[in-house]
Amino acid sequence: MEKIALVMQLKPGFEREYEKRHDEIWPELERELRSAGVSDYSIFLHPQTLQLFAVLKREDNHTMDALPQTEIVQKWWRYMSDIMETQADNSPVTIPLNKVFHLE
Repeated sequence: MEKIALVMQLKPGFEREYEKRHDEIWPELERELRSAGVSDYSIFLHPQTLQLFAVLKREDNHTMDALPQTEIVQKWWRYMSDIMETQADNSPVTIPLNKVFHLE
């Protein structure tokens, strides 16, 4: 099992909407993530910078790299594109983070 983290950017004024949309996450999206080997997925918001810090665990044999090609992930990206910084294909702009410390 591997733990990874990344940063995304929320647009100003959409803090509550972002939280609401995730409170109502689509069951089919959750199934797709779990099927790809993703678990223990959390997203935190920095209130001043509106940076979104995501951390998740993925199985050693995960298929996360194939998620962008799935219909449900593309639909989710379109749904979220009005409130987040995104690429031309609606995927969120993400910056992978390097682990510098871990305490278990």
